[in-house]
Formats: sequence, structure tokens, C-alpha cells
Amino acid sequence: MDDRENLYQDSPDNGYKEPYIPQHEKPAADSGMNSFGQQPQGSSYGQHSHVHTQNSGYSQQNYVHTQNNSYGQQNYGQPQNNGYGQQNYSQPQNSGQYGGYNEQPRRPVYDRFMYEPIGFEELERSQQPDALGGDISDQRSKSEKGVVLLFAMITAIAAFIALFGIIYDIANSKNIVRKIGRQNQIVIYQESKPKGANDLDNFKDENGKYTPEGAAALVKPSIVKIYTYEDYSSYASRRALGTGSGIVLNEEGYIATNAHVLEAKGYHKIETMDGKFYDAKVVGRDTKTDIAVIKVDAADLTPAVLGDSDEAIVGETVIAIGNPANLAGTVTDGIISAVDRKIRSDSSGFEMKCLQTNAEISPGNSGGALVNMYGQVIGITSSKYVSNDLEGLGFAITINEAAPVIEELIKNGFIAGRFRIGIHLLDMSSDEKIAAIEDRIGQALPDDFKGIYIDAVDEDCDIANTDLKKGDFIIAVNGKSVSTYDELYDTISSQYGAGDTVPATCASIDKNGKVSYYEIEFKLMEDVSGNY
Repeated sequence: MDDRENLYQDSPDNGYKEPYIPQHEKPAADSGMNSFGQQPQGSSYGQHSHVHTQNSGYSQQNYVHTQNNSYGQQNYGQPQNNGYGQQNYSQPQNSGQYGGYNEQPRRPVYDRFMYEPIGFEELERSQQPDALGGDISDQRSKSEKGVVLLFAMITAIAAFIALFGIIYDIANSKNIVRKIGRQNQIVIYQESKPKGANDLDNFKDENGKYTPEGAAALVKPSIVKIYTYEDYSSYASRRALGTGSGIVLNEEGYIATNAHVLEAKGYHKIETMDGKFYDAKVVGRDTKTDIAVIKVDAADLTPAVLGDSDEAIVGETVIAIGNPANLAGTVTDGIISAVDRKIRSDSSGFEMKCLQTNAEISPGNSGGALVNMYGQVIGITSSKYVSNDLEGLGFAITINEAAPVIEELIKNGFIAGRFRIGIHLLDMSSDEKIAAIEDRIGQALPDDFKGIYIDAVDEDCDIANTDLKKGDFIIAVNGKSVSTYDELYDTISSQYGAGDTVPATCASIDKNGKVSYYEIEFKLMEDVSGNY
């Protein structure tokens, strides 16, 4: 039975009911009372005086033995208005350390409706010495130190074993890898070229003919990248309008390229294969032949060697070197597919003799070099056919056709003796061009009508002083019918030169399709601009 069931226990002798005091509240020295509140034989019941003397060992329990260790008569003195649960024990004057009971810490008094507080037992046990006379906290501290020491020893042993294992694995890693690799070993073979394999002499035979890599190594230093700027503001901010290629001609800094790479009134800069930049100026630019020359102030350029394009044969191996898509020093290889191809420039309509090749030519290659296997430049790459149905049709202006134009541009800055009419035109050399003319006039051309459509007239030329105007046609020169660019140029160049007066028959077509004819005369201008 829990001793909290009854707050009062009956005395076995006289039926006196003593207030219930939990066992953990009883003084340990009060050995005169048994567990039921009975007093051993020879002791008398009296009122507890609860006197606290100086020699009391239980100052916190409020129970102190007197010197004769005997119990007197109980005398519970209660003041008036004393509460039910508040017992006010009277105390002698010489009460000892606290000087009065009311100054001592109050201890709880329980009735049958109160539970015993939790934790008092643990508190008392922690304050009591163990059976061997030692302090429990001291034993616990020693136990904890033992656990920590054991854990430290285990950790040290584990660390030593791990360190030993790592060192052992590193020392024997080669043997382990060798044993593992024997099951599924992957073999990769790699080796370098023989010593001197990349020397230029190894790419050249006894006849002086190079392999493609030998020809590329020989000519690449002579190819430059050309940056074109529309005006000074774009030049200063380095916003290039486009890029192209050029061929170094000599140590003086002259460089050949295509006319369509340059801007007549723009700014230009070149970049060599070793990454050096130089400002360039236009020496001469001829849009009729699509040939131009620029010059830079540099003394360390590597000039290319020009060959004889008339010696080129079909099937001969060639390489093209240039800067397509702004990729410097790109080399493509192929063969000469055809010689003496007459290719007309879209910008001027002038026809030039070209070499056809299947070596890849792309935008940016313009002005670059077509090179044979003797390291000689035999063409200036200029154009290609662009079509979804056509592949490998690239063209280079033959160096024999370009060389006289280059020399003339270096000497004069223009082609001497060349005349200029002062018109921009569309001819009827193809159905596509005829359709373009009909689109401009807004109606179909009359049946059997032939002529050269005038798309613009230059105001600085003499022909601007005639009745000819944009939208009209030139149908004859000095009585000879003309309907293509070649017919017009051949007719004029065979009879007239710069400064001569040329008679011509012109026509206009009204909105109703009615054709009106008229005659004009105009003086040929000397062409020093390079524009036709």
C-alpha cells in the first residue's frame, strides 16, 4: 500500500494519530520512530518540541534532536486563525542557528488530496553517500572519464588502422591496378611524328613540287585579313563592316585583293598571320575587273610568288587560302575543274577569265589566293555560284588576267585609257534580268523589243546633259543594236576612246506600252574612279 493513502497513521498502542510525514521528509537521525510512527519500548510519547540546536545535523529538515535525545510531551501550539494546512510550531527562545521556526524554510505539509512532489527522492539520493562511503557524483565522474578514455583509445586505434591502410594501398597501388587491369585492359596507342617530320623540306620532292601541307605552310604567311570600315566613327570603334582576304605582293607593303572587299571612301586595316595590325590605304580600285590594291607601312611582310595561270591544267591539285567567316588562315583543297571560264561580275557586268575549282570558297575568301603545288599563286579567289542545287563551283580570276590591272593600279591608281559612260544598267542577257526590267517598269516589254535598261545616270558625266533619263533604254550605238553589256562595251571600245563623242538611239515606253524613240550624243569620260 502506498504510504500516501492515509495522511494519518494510528499508533498501535494508544490510537494516537500522528500527522503523516513522507519517509523522505523524515530526519535520517530520527531512528527512534519506526515506519508506522511507533516509538520503541522505553520511549514515551510527548509533544514534539522541534527544538533546533546548534549541534543539529538536519537544519533543512526542521527536526533536531535535543541533547538527551528524548522526546517530551507533544505540545502543538497553534496561534489563532491558523490555517488547516499551516502548522505553526512553537519553538524555544534558544532555537539555535535560525533563531526561530518561522525563519526556517517551510517544508510542504500534505493532505490526502496532494501528490508527493517529483524529484525529492533523486535529490536526497544524490546528496547521500553510497554504501561504500563514497560520493555517487564522484563515482559517476570516474565512470564517465573511463568511457571517454575508452572511446579515445578506440578512436586512436581506428585512425591508426585507417592511416596504415591508406599508406599500404598507396604503396601497392601499381600492383593492384595491374591485377585489376589484366581482366579488361584497354590499350591506347599514341606516338609522335618522327623527328623533323614537319620540316618544309619533307613536303617537297626532287622536282620542287610540294604536298598540300607544304604549299600551305609556304604561302600562308603571305595572306592577310582585311577589315573594312564604312566611316571614321566605325573605324574608331572597331565596328567592321566586313572582312576579306588579301595577297602580299612585295616587301613595300602592296597587297592585292578584290574591289568588292573595299569601300571606295571607307577605312581599312589588315591583320597578318602572326597577329600584327596595320592601317591600310587604297592605292587603286577597279570595280570593272573587281581588282584592287592597298598599301601598308610595314617592312617585315612575306610576299607571295605569282605563277603562270596559263600553265594550269584540269585536274591539277590546288589549295585556296583565305579568311572565310572571319576564320583567319583557312586552307581548303581541291582540283582545277576548268580553265578559261568567262565569268561576269554581278556588280559591274564585266567579264573576266577565271579558273574553276572545287576547293571550297566562301564569303571572306574574296581576295585570297588559289595556289598550285609549287607554292605559286595562280588566281585571286573572287566568287562562286550560290545555289541550293549546285556544289563545288568556285572561281578565281586568273593571275595573268589580274596582273596587268594590278600593275596599272599601282602605277596610276586607275586604269589609263578606260572610258566611262556614266550609267548604271540592266541588260537582257537572261530571262531573269528581263523579268527584273519588267518589274521596274511595271508592265511587260513589247514583243521583239531589245535594249539596255538605264537604272541610273551619274550627274557628273556628260550623258546626264542629254534627254536620257532613268527608266529609258539605249537600243543602238552608232546604228548597231545592243541589248547586253558585252555588245555595248565591245561596240564602243572598238570605235571610240575617252573624250570621243558617241551617237546613240534611245527609247522610252509609256504606261500604255507605246514605244517612243529619240537620238542622243554624249562624250565618253576618262575613267579614273574605277567605277564603270
